[in-house]
Amino acid sequence: MNVFMIGGTGLLGCEAAHQLIKNGHKVTSVALPPLPQGAPIPEEMEILFGDINKKSDEEILDLLKGNDVFIFAAGVDERVEFPAPVMDYYKKFNIAPLERIFPLCKQAGVKRAVVLGSYFSYLAKIKPELQAAQKNQYIKSRLLQEEVCEKACDDDFSVCVLELPYIFGTQPGRRPVWTILIEQIEFMDKWPCTLYPKGGTAMLTCRQVGEVICGAAVSDHKGFEAVPIGMYNMTWKEMLAVVFEARGMAGRKVVTVAPWMMKMGMGKVVKDYAERGIDSGMDPYHLPYIMDYNLFINPTYAKEFGATEDDINDAITDSIKVSQASFDGKVELLGMKGE
Repeated sequence: MNVFMIGGTGLLGCEAAHQLIKNGHKVTSVALPPLPQGAPIPEEMEILFGDINKKSDEEILDLLKGNDVFIFAAGVDERVEFPAPVMDYYKKFNIAPLERIFPLCKQAGVKRAVVLGSYFSYLAKIKPELQAAQKNQYIKSRLLQEEVCEKACDDDFSVCVLELPYIFGTQPGRRPVWTILIEQIEFMDKWPCTLYPKGGTAMLTCRQVGEVICGAAVSDHKGFEAVPIGMYNMTWKEMLAVVFEARGMAGRKVVTVAPWMMKMGMGKVVKDYAERGIDSGMDPYHLPYIMDYNLFINPTYAKEFGATEDDINDAITDSIKVSQASFDGKVELLGMKGE
């Protein structure tokens, strides 16, 4: 099977490439330079450097010809900051590329696509009373992305959206997204305890994401599907216990707080965004209610796509240690790109 991927040198795309190549498939990827120093990118993957958004339809069509599957392992999540209106950027990086490339996929004879999405879409669908999409532009954009994927499907073209949760693991030379967690909790280190919501999250390792992407790529499912993916479920308190141990603060006391209490502290965040001209994709005043919920996922879905057991505590520890070093300015690492 021949696979064309956007974002094959990123943390998740690289893991997917490893799994696909290990299973005998050929992978070609377009990616933005530079490569993170020391990243274990498969030598067998053909890498074409450049911005896919700057290529003509004819150029993209040529790249797609001869491929069976298209994988979109790029885009941005809610942790990337943009000026107003933030929805314009989500459309630019997460939606518009698919609206443009899907018709070209069909023209080139590609039969299947796999898109890396967000488990916030899953949240919006299973808990409508939370009004997650109405109150948060990022979540709304992910649902719009799924609509584009579903509309593209026909008898000869299928799309699988992987609704991914928190992902832990590192890629040498690249800054983990978890640096933002250090920024959020570091100021409380001098307090007797750390205050945090009582909810929790699904999670998995980056290697497991690679396995799932590979499984979704070779699946014979026809039409559209959006699949919630997760292997482990932890409350925030359980996750922070691992985080603090990784930071050399084992046994640090964590006190859970109600949404209304967390909301009181969000005024400072809103003021900071306003001063820096940031339009947050997640409403700071609504986020406490999302984080109060246990957004857990049954691992059955991930296992059906081939995810195997891994050590989630080790993955969290690695992510936090590298994030802390980056936060402390001890290492220079490449940031995540929208591609």
